[in-house]
Amino acid sequence: MKPENFLPDNYKPAEDEPFMNERQLEYFRRKLLAWKEELLEDSKETLADLANSTRNLPDMADRASEETDRALELRTRDRQRKLVSKIDGALRRIENGEFGYCEMTGEPISLKRLDARPIATMTLEAQERHERSERVHRDD
Repeated sequence: MKPENFLPDNYKPAEDEPFMNERQLEYFRRKLLAWKEELLEDSKETLADLANSTRNLPDMADRASEETDRALELRTRDRQRKLVSKIDGALRRIENGEFGYCEMTGEPISLKRLDARPIATMTLEAQERHERSERVHRDD
């Protein structure tokens, strides 16, 4: 896929245009890259903050509070690391021509769903079936 150089700033994918045409793919590619950049920038800031905030607090309650804050921040960054991996997967699907189609049914994923969650790999219906199935098997 050749990247489209001109994409208006106010462009939004529309239902009345061909599904996953070059403009839509470029729109989602840019959206994913911006999201990834934002997450990576947040991670850099967190690492810098953690490196600079190493203190030996004499008060046990203060020390415990700081450790809890650090643990929470690290869990958040771990979730974001996994999210970056999903973004990379979505970018690969754009390059492979698989983006926007449900991995379970092969049906197009709605543009509204993709705009809200561009890393989506299933239609809403397939995702709901998958989650119900997970709940049933998890209870065993």
